[in-house]
Order: sequence, then structure tokens, then C-alpha cells
Amino acid sequence: TSSLFFSGVGKTTLIQKASEDLKSSGVLVDGFYTEEVRQGGRRTGFDVVTLSGTRGPLSRVGPDPVPGKRECRVGQYVVDVTSFEQLALPILRNVGSGGPGRRVCVIDEIGKMELFSQPFIQAVRQTLSSPGTVVLGTIPIPKGKLLALVEEIRSRPDVKVFSVTKENRNLLLPDIVKWVQSSGK
Repeated sequence: TSSLFFSGVGKTTLIQKASEDLKSSGVLVDGFYTEEVRQGGRRTGFDVVTLSGTRGPLSRVGPDPVPGKRECRVGQYVVDVTSFEQLALPILRNVGSGGPGRRVCVIDEIGKMELFSQPFIQAVRQTLSSPGTVVLGTIPIPKGKLLALVEEIRSRPDVKVFSVTKENRNLLLPDIVKWVQSSGK
């Protein structure tokens, strides 16, 4: 196994804590996570936030769809594919070119919104195959129509998928950190 993926409740928080712990132990960590944007107690969209602190819109609540207008939508959200690619793609493309040594790449999340980007799909595949790189990623719980890349990741022999619950999420943290620290030795 060279990569760990998580689905379920609290997966973003778990990955953020793991990446902080790994960074403080000297492991090279880069990547991005998805964060809710709220206004007046209502969710209005999602941002992409890189581990170095840069942030940009992933999606926002949009007006009702206009017939004939092509836009990337998931439910009420309109996805800003360009903004997403500007933040996510450089990270994924750089992670494999960092010289010798083990690196961790955080990809949160590989979901419907992110999969509107073909270059992102290619970059995820390349990152998963890049030697010395451990991916800590999140994927949605399968419901409805299956997402091809998510199913491909689930079935890879070099990937382990954990189901995160309220009960196990705090127990998983030390195991993830230990596993990453020992995986490249």
C-alpha cells in the first residue's frame, strides 16, 4: 500500500490533523483541502485551501440553471473549474518532482465538483503512480451514480480505504501518522 484514502464523517479534519503532525515530524507535506464557506449560518459554497494557505473558490450557490447555458453544477452549486485548477494542479504536478525522499500529498477531496476537471483526473493518476509519494486523500461515500475515478482508486492494489466514523476518527490519527512515517523506509 502506498496511499491512504478516507470516506465518511470528519475526513477533512482527520487529514488536516495528520498533515500537521507529519509536518512537525519533518515529513514534506503539500496538498489542498476543501472547506465550507458559510454566511449567516448557511452554506454558500466551498473553497479550495492549499496547505500553504492560498485559498480560492471551488463552488458557490448559483442562480437556477439557464436552459442551454453550459456550466458545471452539483446540486445548487456552480463549480469554478478554472479557480480550482489554478490552485490544485501546480501542487499535484510539483509533488512528484521534489527530488529524493518521501513526500505526502493531501488531496481533499476527489468528488463530483473536482471531477469536472480532466487535467485534475490525469494529475491524480500521475500522483498516485509517482514513486516516493504517499497520497492522503478523501473520497465520497458511494451513493447514486458511481464516480469512475473514485471507483478506480478504491480498486487499486496500492490504496487502502478507511471508513471514517465519529467513533473511530480520533483513533485513526496516530495510526495514519505512524504508517506514513514508516511506509517509505
